[in-house]
Amino acid sequence: MSIENQSQAMTRRGFLQNSGIGFGGIALASLLQQDVAGGTLTPHIAPRAKHVIYLHMIGAPSQLDLFEPKPELVKRHNQPCPAEVTKDRDFAFIGKTSTLAGSPFKYTKHGSCGHSFSELLPNLASVSDEIAMIHSIHTEEINHAPAQMFLHSGFGRGGRPSFGSWVSYGLGSENENLPGYIVLLSGPKGGAGTSLWSSGFLPSIHQGIQFRSEGDPVLFLSSPQEHTTKDRRQVIDTLSDLNRQQLAATGDPEIETRIEQYEMAFRMQASVPDLMNLEGESRETLALYGAEPGKASFANNCLLARRLVERGVRLIELYDADWDHHSGLDKRLPAKCKQTDQPIAALIMDLKRRGLLDDTLIVWGSEFGRTPLRQGGNAKGTSVAGRDHHKDAFTMWLAGGGVQGGVSYGRTDDFGMDIVENGVHVHDLNATILHLLGIDHERLTYRYQGREFRLTDVHGNLIRPILA
Repeated sequence: MSIENQSQAMTRRGFLQNSGIGFGGIALASLLQQDVAGGTLTPHIAPRAKHVIYLHMIGAPSQLDLFEPKPELVKRHNQPCPAEVTKDRDFAFIGKTSTLAGSPFKYTKHGSCGHSFSELLPNLASVSDEIAMIHSIHTEEINHAPAQMFLHSGFGRGGRPSFGSWVSYGLGSENENLPGYIVLLSGPKGGAGTSLWSSGFLPSIHQGIQFRSEGDPVLFLSSPQEHTTKDRRQVIDTLSDLNRQQLAATGDPEIETRIEQYEMAFRMQASVPDLMNLEGESRETLALYGAEPGKASFANNCLLARRLVERGVRLIELYDADWDHHSGLDKRLPAKCKQTDQPIAALIMDLKRRGLLDDTLIVWGSEFGRTPLRQGGNAKGTSVAGRDHHKDAFTMWLAGGGVQGGVSYGRTDDFGMDIVENGVHVHDLNATILHLLGIDHERLTYRYQGREFRLTDVHGNLIRPILA
């Protein structure tokens, strides 16, 4: 081969393949460094929160029976709803001719801020002054799966990155032994399933990793019987070598993800069992949460969330099922509150006493709210009423992580049907959460199929009055 031909053959890929390090090695080193030090950007602004614990109540609790007392609605209970209230409005299941339904639960004000809580949330009421209430959230979707996806991805259909994936892409992880984005479930998945923590078109390294309370915390994390740590290391090294060769040949970024996932899995084999073992927690702490080591429960997941924050995990999402109360509201809602009220309040108190609440943002909410109209039930009481979906006005709350506790923002009308003051779109909420993490939501973008995408699409305004 002539010198000229040799020069032509010495392509960039050939150089990297024949060099001592190789493209795969460079990519792996870069990827591992990014995973520890951060993501694709440095914070745009000074972050107020380093971690987020997102509590999603799957199915949508009734804000009218938990956070929003409506005396006029109670006064007109069982009366026909005025036609003008439901005019030009769609509901998921009930018609436009409906009956008003006041809450059967008593309300009292709590804390120096005077937040109203129903009798179903006595523990959460005790930390009232830590909470910023937003009573004027509204969304675009009226059914569960699309609304869940809209809340978490800014889009009502699958294929877009989840909120947690955007955060992972933007900021990376602070812990080299655990994923930066972890999901915990109590009960079955929501209607949108795993798309709620999907990475969408972002590199798959940014997807949420589901941890389980029983069996292997992560599927296939344990090594086969009689397979030692040394054996596992040999397998990982061999696979990494093969993957590096494939990466050098193709340049496929998903191979980078595969390399890091194998390495992360190896590190997790040592770190996860200790994390998931609650036996080391004091009796007082277990009692505070109502947690029981070895059992699957929302209370255990709240305690695990605190432990994950302590270990530097950036984004933890807790999904709790069975809040879809189209009927039997008088029994089913109290039962769910009994399961969740104590551990949520405990999480706030525990983070605060450990000095972690200031940089940990807690978000509580659901895909939409509930109507002030009765659904189902009859005069004989043989079937008990519930409430239908309501996307136009509902309540979410935040605590810690740069939020001003005790604030109440937004207001609805006397029935809780329409927003009359300071409406907050889901895009506004997501823009504000990103802001608290130090991210300008307009600058966190990813180019895909020829255009720039972002979590908030072309929308989103900061909810400045709730910021500390």
